[in-house]
Amino acid sequence: MKRLVLTGAAGRLGSHLREPLSKLCEELISTDIAEDIGTLYPGERYVQADLASYDQVHDALEGAEMVVHFGAIGDEAPFEQILGPNIVGAYNVWEAAFRHGARRVVYASSIHAVGMYPKTEFIGTDVPHRPDTYYGLAKCFAEDLARMYWEKRGVEAVCMRILSCAQVTNARAVGSWLSYDDLIQLVTRAVDTPVTGFSVVYGVSNNDRAPVDNSAASFLGYRPRDNAEQFAEEIFAKEPRTDPQDPGHMCQGGPFASVELGHSGTASMGIVDDRKKT
Repeated sequence: MKRLVLTGAAGRLGSHLREPLSKLCEELISTDIAEDIGTLYPGERYVQADLASYDQVHDALEGAEMVVHFGAIGDEAPFEQILGPNIVGAYNVWEAAFRHGARRVVYASSIHAVGMYPKTEFIGTDVPHRPDTYYGLAKCFAEDLARMYWEKRGVEAVCMRILSCAQVTNARAVGSWLSYDDLIQLVTRAVDTPVTGFSVVYGVSNNDRAPVDNSAASFLGYRPRDNAEQFAEEIFAKEPRTDPQDPGHMCQGGPFASVELGHSGTASMGIVDDRKKT
């Protein structure tokens, strides 16, 4: 591939994707709102851009064959804050991708698009949306936008509903963990699969207790290797007893399912900022 664009390159997940993506193309355009992202990899160029600005997004996507779209506010927040980067930003990315003739958008969707389903339901990729927050609602919008741009304009999309791509620090993550290695494999398969149309796949490792079913997305060739069961004994020993009546314990979205709308869902999750340094 000649040119690939990565949004959200300064974020934690984006930092782990930059190097492997740079090896899939002649030129990787990394973009974010940050002033810089540190030392660039061979073939990588940084373009500062605000997702809420169509003109800036349009310029950043010039010549792109594919877009890996990870840029967004990565937590629940008031709707007015979510609107610009997460909703308007999604439109800007798909519209700019279409106008530049990009073939596919690989999108970091989220389990929070279906976060109010109980974890005891083994949900597939075809269940109706059931968002747990404004953040999850924005993911629903982007997934529907992606389907529309495929059906009306021929822009392919792979919407990756990531469960929890972070170090395993709580009981929920024993089922929902996506390791960085498996994240890289998932994004690579979303990029190099010859035909995807509009597709949804769950971003989760090969966990014994994974609460979602990826069988309908098997054609992507994503075969996760890591398993959070290795952490189960230690995590369960130190976790307080869970309340089956608490949506934060019972639902797919975890804390996002129980917080008030507009309030942080990650504040209680103990996420370690282990972004990759260059």
